[in-house]
Amino acid sequence: MSNSTNVSARERIASLLDDSSFVEVGGYVTARSTDFNVQNQENPADGVVTGYGVIDGNLVYVYSQDASVLGGAIGEMHARKIANIYDMAIKMGAPVIGLIDCAGLRLQEATDALYGFGNIFYKQSMASGVIPQITAIFGSCGGGTALIPALSDFTYMTKSAKLFVNSPNALEGNYEAKEDTASAQFQSESTGNVDGVFESEAEVLGQIRQLVSVLPANNEVDAWDDTCNDDLNRTIAGMEGYKDDARSALISMSDSNFFLETKKDYAKSIVTGFIKLNGATVGCVANQTVDGNNDLCACCTTKAAEFVEFCDAFDIPVLTLTNAKRFKASKCSEKKIAKAAAKLIYTYANATVPKVTVLIGEAFGTPALVMNAKAIGADVVYAWPNAKFSTMDANAAVKIMYADEIAKAEDKNAFISEKAAEFVDTQSCAMAAAKRGYIDDIIEPDATRKRVIAAFEMLYTKREDRPAKKHGTV
Repeated sequence: MSNSTNVSARERIASLLDDSSFVEVGGYVTARSTDFNVQNQENPADGVVTGYGVIDGNLVYVYSQDASVLGGAIGEMHARKIANIYDMAIKMGAPVIGLIDCAGLRLQEATDALYGFGNIFYKQSMASGVIPQITAIFGSCGGGTALIPALSDFTYMTKSAKLFVNSPNALEGNYEAKEDTASAQFQSESTGNVDGVFESEAEVLGQIRQLVSVLPANNEVDAWDDTCNDDLNRTIAGMEGYKDDARSALISMSDSNFFLETKKDYAKSIVTGFIKLNGATVGCVANQTVDGNNDLCACCTTKAAEFVEFCDAFDIPVLTLTNAKRFKASKCSEKKIAKAAAKLIYTYANATVPKVTVLIGEAFGTPALVMNAKAIGADVVYAWPNAKFSTMDANAAVKIMYADEIAKAEDKNAFISEKAAEFVDTQSCAMAAAKRGYIDDIIEPDATRKRVIAAFEMLYTKREDRPAKKHGTV
């Protein structure tokens, strides 16, 4: 049952959409099943309000589950109404927003309800990459219902909502008081299933409105706002100080300092989100050293790959800020890191949208490639003057290459320092990489905004084909 029954399904829709813009579809639909003690119950709208409206003038389709009707459980007609909204949204090329408050599968309708579940999943799968899908969870979202947000592009929760496949008490060795695996905190911080957690429903709905304003309506239109009021040539004093704080760098670069972050609480060593550059929405992936370190782990590379894949599906250009030195060394990471890093490489390489990379710190070894190096398909690669691009840290490289000489040297530290400086000058500095064509230009940090805008402007008409195939298998 909902933990926020004081707010009705219709009130949520009214708060989400522009005033008086909602048009209900299927308002008279009710359940067909009358078995198992439901024959005398009223089921208005069969527990889900569906229809369409606008957000800042943009058409959206919405469904909102009503927990006061059989706990918001999904039955045959309930599911059919949601599927119908998806059919309309795909035809019109508009986002679908689901407001979840659900007790799960309606047991009284058995296989009819189960088929309805499957039909929703099918419609979501067909809509993936065609129209944005956004889910908000206000009450319960358990069992098979948990697959609905998992099939969506973005998911938000109120702090008190619950999301789970199996309840905490059903997990061997666990119970809710020990670790509430259904909590918004767990789903946001530990699983990465949720993009944001908020105290109130109003905050969640406000975040959805903001997200809709920066996303394209479908995969055939651009996310472009021609009312940019920021100076395209604005310089950013002290930008070099954000080398380890990519989030602040992105905020400083964006039009009017706009930044909408995704999965903020998960895998914090990588930041993903949307900024605006000259009115255009740009997806960003950046190493956030201050919240983690220079390591790439399986969780953060998976997070980045999913984000880049979304951007490519909806023709949103991708900006990457690179400051990665190594892969995380742990038994847990070792189980997944190779596959996860390979997925990010594949996603970057497979993406045909404009891709710009800026080396803002130290980019070493394979992690440097994983973060969209030119060899992986970046269209333009810039570097700040003090950035590094090499196989590994200079001191570490020298210790390997000159092991015998170091053992014989009278002053080992002086010898290592001398050779390391030589290695930086010839192999590791940004200029050395630029001379080999791996970096297109070395730019001053304070000019990053205007140089990146100019690069994306140049890439606006980019067209790139891929080898003919049904799909990749990575």
